[in-house]
This record gives sequence, C-alpha cells and structure tokens, in this order.
Amino acid sequence: QLQLVESGGGLVQPGGSLRLSCAASGFNLRYYAIDWFRQAPGKEREGVSCISSSGGTTYADSVKGRFTISRDNAKNTVYLQMNNVKPEDTAVYYCAAEYGSGCSYIGMRNWGKGTLVTVSS
Repeated sequence: QLQLVESGGGLVQPGGSLRLSCAASGFNLRYYAIDWFRQAPGKEREGVSCISSSGGTTYADSVKGRFTISRDNAKNTVYLQMNNVKPEDTAVYYCAAEYGSGCSYIGMRNWGKGTLVTVSS
C-alpha cells in the first residue's frame, strides 16, 4: 500500500524552528518529486516547497530564506526545516508525491494526512 506519513508538527513560538518529516512506505520516493503543501483555516491549500528526484528545490515566496526542503533517500523520507516561523505559517502541512521526477505542484499521486503546525506565543 502506497503511503505518506507526516510528523513533526506542533506548537512553536514565533521565531522558533520546527522540522517536519514525510516518510514513505510501499514505494521508493527517490524517483519522484515530493511537495509540501499547507492549508490554513479558512484559506485554500497552497504549495510551499518541492524537491525533485535530482535534488532541485523550489519555494513559495512567503517561505523563501526561512524553510529548507531536503530528502534522505536511504530513509525514504523528505524533510521540511522551518526556521524563523511566523504566525502566518500556522496551517496543516501535507506532503505529496508527484507522478514524475520534476516539480509541478499539479496532480499528486499520493497525499499524506497532514500534520498541524501552530505558531503562537
């Protein structure tokens, strides 16, 4: 069964850091681009970051310079390091696998169930 499981969410103070993990089972994610999306209350889901199978990365302007996406193919896991977080980063964060090796943010083959990140003092 193809599955993605996010972890690492929680409550963090503004300016703090958090690392999210996206662990895959049932398939080898090294061949696919992996995306992070987020959805804040009352807002549409938005793409946050993506890492291609070759390691190329893209970021939304709102997180550029603060978030870093990486992958550990040996652990079949993708990470999202979140630094200098802001209250507007509060959202449910989802990871998703694309059908191909490049980043498109369109038409995901698999989605995780999400992990909640709350930024508040």
